[in-house]
Amino acid sequence: MTSTTRPHLIESIAELEALFGPVGEASLRKEVPFLHPHYQALIKASPFAVLATCSPQGLDAAPRGAAAGFVEVRDERTLLLPERRGNNRVDSLRNIVGDPRVALLFLIPGVGETLRVNGRATISTEPALLQRFAVNDSAPKCVLVIAVEAAYFQCSRAIVRSNLWRPLAADAPRPVPTAGEMLQALTQASIDGATYDRELPERLRTTLY
Repeated sequence: MTSTTRPHLIESIAELEALFGPVGEASLRKEVPFLHPHYQALIKASPFAVLATCSPQGLDAAPRGAAAGFVEVRDERTLLLPERRGNNRVDSLRNIVGDPRVALLFLIPGVGETLRVNGRATISTEPALLQRFAVNDSAPKCVLVIAVEAAYFQCSRAIVRSNLWRPLAADAPRPVPTAGEMLQALTQASIDGATYDRELPERLRTTLY
């Protein structure tokens, strides 16, 4: 029963379970505390993931991506995720220092199912490990070593509803502001948006790794 003073808010697990009903058997049985070979195949085929972290200072969900298989399966209970060049905010890494719990959501273009992995991460700067992930003679600053605690695939409903993999027409206008336009607005024009956008492709090319 919901609260009489806050009748439209769900404030307990019992209320939540009453609202949604029982969990389907398949949804429970697909979760395992290791990387099943089928789950390993999904990770190896994925060029993009979202890394979620938390700490007493805040939350973070950050994109990670490279060629398919950029997250390496060391074994059925361990993942290796190289930390590539970025803007040096290192929000995810700051959180991991305070709280090692992480969650990953793997996406594969054209595939409706996604893979969710929960675990605990450590930040390694072991030279041999860094060199193992070098690209174009550029090694990552560090590598996340993730001890897997749970893994399960997510059904395709969200991808289907969103039409995420439907290609846009080649002549379709950009539906959102550019990076430069956003920065110019957010900095009261102290950053020139047109210059930023003009220089961005070359900057991305030369600093990708």
